[in-house]
Amino acid sequence: MATAELPYERLPVYKTRKLYIDGGFPRTESGRYITATDHRDEFVANICRASRKDFRDAVVAARDAQGGWGARSAFNRGQILYRMGEMLESRRQAFVDTLVGTAGYDQDAAMAEVDAAIDRLVWYAGWTDKFAQVFGTVNPVASSHFDFSVPEPTGVVAAFCPKNAPLLGLVSCMAPILVPGNAVILIVDNEAPTLALDLAEVLDTSDLPGGVVNILTGHRSELREHVGGHRDVNAILSVGASTEERTILEREGAESVTRLEFRPDRGAAGWCSDDSQSPYWITPFVEFKTTWHPVGR
Repeated sequence: MATAELPYERLPVYKTRKLYIDGGFPRTESGRYITATDHRDEFVANICRASRKDFRDAVVAARDAQGGWGARSAFNRGQILYRMGEMLESRRQAFVDTLVGTAGYDQDAAMAEVDAAIDRLVWYAGWTDKFAQVFGTVNPVASSHFDFSVPEPTGVVAAFCPKNAPLLGLVSCMAPILVPGNAVILIVDNEAPTLALDLAEVLDTSDLPGGVVNILTGHRSELREHVGGHRDVNAILSVGASTEERTILEREGAESVTRLEFRPDRGAAGWCSDDSQSPYWITPFVEFKTTWHPVGR
């Protein structure tokens, strides 16, 4: 069979890398960008350098989306997390190729990270309708009442994602935050930021409501003070925070009593371990509501 040939020399069409806010892909309002390079220091893409205004827009989108996401049944949230795993599986080779070509992984390490990211989404999908049974309680009281405590979502969570394991680290931060019904803003500043934007395309085709997950690329050192001081952010996760960053977040977060969770950056191998997934990674992003109900004797 004859091979068709184009009558011209074709130029490649490069993907425009944008932010992911409110279920859409806007450019940064500032017009600034960062030049992303691979492990050989060769050009990969120009990516948006998110500004304070971009973060505020993401918080507005997350707040609008969180109520509906939290009101969905736990089973439905699990279905959507599982769908994320399905869609990531369908693009498995593309993510492997990006890890190899951009982050300098060897083929086996790249496949291990992508597979672990898929499995982690599926693992947390199974917890959406179970963690309340594990962490909720019926409390003994000395009066004629039923007294029980149930976990509810904290609300809007901002997460500074790890520099290592650009795909798996991102998923490991995002998934436990989504399980109880929170909305999240992921701030990405790592060795392969284009992977986060590829993941946004996976999320966009996973039945996830717009605004539940928002992804900003840029310099975390530029955004941390604005994140810590924002009054409509209920909790902050910071992975691999420097002493300076921790001090800033604690100082700014104290003004609005923002819940802070600090975790070490575990490295690529560490994020692949079973220690990097746990139902106890969900609990920093829930509030416990205790209800007293009178009963007759």
